[in-house]
Amino acid sequence: MKQLLTGDEAIARGAYEAGVRHAAAYPGTPSTEILENIANYDEIYAEWAPNEKVAMESAIGASMAGARSMASMKHVGVNVAADPLMTFSYMGVNGGAVLVTADEPGMFSSQNEQDNRNYAKMGKFPMLEPSDSQDCLDMVKAAYELSEKYNVIFMIRMVTRVCHSKSLVEVGERKDVPVKEWKPDPMKYVALPAYSRILRVQMEDRQRALEEASENSPFNYAEYTDELRDGKKTGVIASGASFWYAKEVFGDTSSYLKLGFTNPMPKNMISEFCSRMDVVYVVEEDDPYIEEFCQRLGFAVHGKDTFPPYGEMTPDVLRRSLTGDTLTEVNYDHSLVNKRPPSLCAGCPHRGLFYRLGKRKDIMISGDIGCYTLAAGAPYNAMNSTVCMGASISVGHGAQQVFNRAGVKRKVVTVLGDSTFFHTGVESLINTVYNQSNTINIILDNRITGMTGHQQNPGTGYTVKGDSTIAINIEELVKAIGIRHVKVIDPNDLKAVDEALDSFMDLDEPSVIITRWPCVLKKFSQEDLSEFEGLFQTKDVVDPEKCIGCKLCQKTGCPALIFSAEDKKVTINRTDCVGCDVCKQVCPTGAILKESEAN
Repeated sequence: MKQLLTGDEAIARGAYEAGVRHAAAYPGTPSTEILENIANYDEIYAEWAPNEKVAMESAIGASMAGARSMASMKHVGVNVAADPLMTFSYMGVNGGAVLVTADEPGMFSSQNEQDNRNYAKMGKFPMLEPSDSQDCLDMVKAAYELSEKYNVIFMIRMVTRVCHSKSLVEVGERKDVPVKEWKPDPMKYVALPAYSRILRVQMEDRQRALEEASENSPFNYAEYTDELRDGKKTGVIASGASFWYAKEVFGDTSSYLKLGFTNPMPKNMISEFCSRMDVVYVVEEDDPYIEEFCQRLGFAVHGKDTFPPYGEMTPDVLRRSLTGDTLTEVNYDHSLVNKRPPSLCAGCPHRGLFYRLGKRKDIMISGDIGCYTLAAGAPYNAMNSTVCMGASISVGHGAQQVFNRAGVKRKVVTVLGDSTFFHTGVESLINTVYNQSNTINIILDNRITGMTGHQQNPGTGYTVKGDSTIAINIEELVKAIGIRHVKVIDPNDLKAVDEALDSFMDLDEPSVIITRWPCVLKKFSQEDLSEFEGLFQTKDVVDPEKCIGCKLCQKTGCPALIFSAEDKKVTINRTDCVGCDVCKQVCPTGAILKESEAN
């Protein structure tokens, strides 16, 4: 039977058919939907972990206990998971183990464009690169068989287009793979230096065996043609989504070597292919991973000397790089198109906080990864740094220590979301307390993991499968860490925001402000409805007689507020408005009212 699946859905289906029993992940575009779809299979235990390191360790433990397991994450998440991953590569598996990394050439929703194929090379574990959804399913199933055969974790390197594009997939039945017996084996699973030195030698033996597997893998194959391109036998070597991009551009006038098993590389297959060509192009996204391997074999291939060293290798990019041509485009005057940067949603609980925070010029604001990173731009201009998940608190601590020792009277305010706090913010706050910094640390508790599409987290009270669980209380947690000054506020109340900030501005020890209000797009739970009385029940309207067109309300950045250039008045789009009242508090003439008041 065939189904139309995204790559992420196909990975989940492959895990199901392969007999996987345990899956763990931390949400992050473009990998989020993998675990969300795995959670739909009753046969697989699935969990959102607080961060990628914990997810990786959970999958490692399940593998040790004898079950086939999977960890999935976006590319920067592998940085967090690298510590256990590198050691587990030494140890090997009991039940088969797979790590799925979703890389993001082009950085659509990521802070960098790292190429995680380098992790496979560094960690000496095998890697597969799917090109479409059928590859995703097939490679997952093959990875578990090979993982157990060669006693090693497999990495599957996805990219955004493969994750989110749909193609037809031939689906099958689930393979019933029993849990293997667990036997104590300190030599394998206790990473003492004396044992690891032995495992390190075994890694090299395994690498040689995997080289043979790569040479004979059905995921590596050549397609030859007798046609000539510009009078020469032209070959194209490609992996992942780049294979299909290349075929669209190079067409029938080139031969192709599709590489799907890319660590270890099939050097004999590559050598044979290159030897038969007059000119060879390597099409790959991000680093010259394949290109440099070909060059080490002695072949003068064209790669990053022809194509960009960054971004997606889409057909238009390849055409422009090869010939300078592009497909026919619709011509228009670009100067007439207004720039439309992304904005916080109407009714977003972060809006009021950043509106007030951006008014303060005597502070440094250390930000983090989440929806609220949008506060860095207009109209808030309320974020001065963003590095990685959880960095806001520790970066802010480092900056505050410098200011304090230099005698600079500047307060550092750190800002991060609830899920990010659980991810890597807790340790950062411990560091702040332990080393006696005096930052103001704001935790935006919108009751869900917002940016990646409303996944549960340790503070929501629900698991990925929707089961009730213990909800970690952030207020109690920060007090247990050692924070003695804590305020919980409604971020839509601008006066409360100002008062909380003012009360902590002169403190000589760290403080925490928790802004607690649910994400406007969240499917509200019964707990939400009971805790937040009158949640978004009455919308706001503008009295045109009182509106003076000052546009101060629009400085809150709410997309529901619309200014008419014709009559110089603001109106509120009723469909978008949720009645958060932030604009109502800003209006100097009282022109913004509740619908009930206007009627």
